[in-house]
Amino acid sequence: MTARTPDAEPLLTPAEVATMFRVDPKTVTRWAKAGKLTSIRTLGGHRRYREQEVRALLNGIPPQREG
Repeated sequence: MTARTPDAEPLLTPAEVATMFRVDPKTVTRWAKAGKLTSIRTLGGHRRYREQEVRALLNGIPPQREG
């Protein structure tokens, strides 16, 4: 387990995102590679996804790109 500070943004694993969308975790990885979903890499190379962005996508709200 990692310690989170109170202001840390919640991150989800590919399996958690896949459960929310009812798809395979590999589909979530494909979405990230296609740019449909922003992924963050952990020090170990694993992908994590911002909960706020995932929930917005789930609700049909188009993602806002930082720029």
